[in-house]
Amino acid sequence: MGVKPSLETILLEDKRCSLEDIAQAKSIIIDYGGNLGNVLLNLGVISQETLLWALAKQYDLQLYSDFQSDKLKINHTINHAFFVEHEIYPVYEEGEEIFLALHNPLQSKAIATIHQLTQKKPKLLLATHEELREIKALYEEGDEEETQEIFEDEVDKLKELASEAPVIKLINNIFTKASQRLVSDIHFESFAKGMKVRYRLDGMLKTVDTIPMHLKQAVTARLKLISKMNIAENRLPQDGRITVKIAGEEIDIRSSSVPTAFGESFVLRLLSKESISLEIDKLGLHDENITRLKSLLQRPNGVLLTTGPTGSGKTSTLYACLNYIHDEATKIITVEDPVEYQLEGVSQIQVKASIDYTFAKALRSILRQDPDIIMIGEIRDGETAQIAIQAALTGHLVLSTLHTNSALGAISRLMDIGVEYYLLKSSIIGLMAQRLVRQLCNHCKEPIELSDEMIEAYDLKPLVDKISSPLNPCKALGCEVCQYRGYKGRVPIMEIVPFDDRLMKCFDENKDFKDIRSLGYRDLQQDGLLKFLEGKTSIEEVMRIT
Repeated sequence: MGVKPSLETILLEDKRCSLEDIAQAKSIIIDYGGNLGNVLLNLGVISQETLLWALAKQYDLQLYSDFQSDKLKINHTINHAFFVEHEIYPVYEEGEEIFLALHNPLQSKAIATIHQLTQKKPKLLLATHEELREIKALYEEGDEEETQEIFEDEVDKLKELASEAPVIKLINNIFTKASQRLVSDIHFESFAKGMKVRYRLDGMLKTVDTIPMHLKQAVTARLKLISKMNIAENRLPQDGRITVKIAGEEIDIRSSSVPTAFGESFVLRLLSKESISLEIDKLGLHDENITRLKSLLQRPNGVLLTTGPTGSGKTSTLYACLNYIHDEATKIITVEDPVEYQLEGVSQIQVKASIDYTFAKALRSILRQDPDIIMIGEIRDGETAQIAIQAALTGHLVLSTLHTNSALGAISRLMDIGVEYYLLKSSIIGLMAQRLVRQLCNHCKEPIELSDEMIEAYDLKPLVDKISSPLNPCKALGCEVCQYRGYKGRVPIMEIVPFDDRLMKCFDENKDFKDIRSLGYRDLQQDGLLKFLEGKTSIEEVMRIT
């Protein structure tokens, strides 16, 4: 028998890959181990079919796909667990020969065992993983005795997939690039032909990579494994958490998975400890709003609510508020889902829905912990709202968030979930709403002239008259620094309204009152337009957000 050609030689001679591909694969093998065929497969250089074809040529074997399937005859004479363990399945017997479907032809011990037990000469048929799954399904018809063993074996296979070096390298590269670009979220979205990777940068999504179909299961398993999710569960949504160290900085990642039509999709939120500002003065608010917010935080009791959609910076604002009012004489307890950032000197409680430890249950217990200030991650139901108001009425300062479109919308929302208006009047001290607008890149923004038409169209005259500093309206251009987007970073726009006698009177007279401008307060759009006039954002961005 002549010397078998190497896999490298076969692939290069048939032009299935290049010398550069081989060099890259060998570099990975040196660093992480593995075999050439699997590394090239995981890199997406060759397909599973190409790998099987090359192995068949190397070992002079037949492909299962070329085997006459109408001859299929399942053999049950050997313990089923043996076949599952080695992923070798007898599919046909003829005379003194037994045909075995398998993916790895180098399992000499297992093949020898089958030969010894059957006293038949093994004939190997190389099959893809998908083909083996189909054969296994036929093999298991009517046989449920070893279901638990099979389940555990599948979990082990998934963990093995998740621990392959190329997959680890792929995920780590995605995390590293996301951290370098100051990305807030990474989306892994499942589609019919693989996965799409998108980064959310400054509130906008952008596709940055695609993951081929043959790597999809391994990537899914890897994300679940490092998120400490149930790696075998693919029918229900799951939540998890990852801590990674990138360029010396520790980053917490909050992960969420949901099943979709084409497999599971993941969203990973990056919570960099370096990127959050915990000082009110550094949030980017106007002086007038900073003064008003600090005044509300000096109140000894009451409920201060901040509203806005997911990702509008509400939690960061509340953390900055807690940092401002925290001192040695004050006890602060937070109830969050999840705890996003660790605050020194603050007792933070994680809600756990899986064991029915809800916001309401957590709040009842912490009221017996003698807190001065309570922060509730989100008011989601009437019971939580009632306890928060009760805490405010008994001498506690309560900070929380609510999902509404405007500050005054919080009142209507609380009444909708069953809180009586008279309780709101006696407990609410202030309402805030906020959004995040993209900030113009300082390296390429271009000044523009304010035309009379623009001043009239956007009602800018009252704001222009108020600004004491020189006007500096600009538009977005794009350069290398901002990756040609015209924007770099985001700043908040806010409306802050004290729930004082003037506002209560307006509500008493009109329950649907929404015009805070008539009381001398800026709404979200006006606050955004003010940032436009100061050269911090563009008119298009303000209109997009508000």
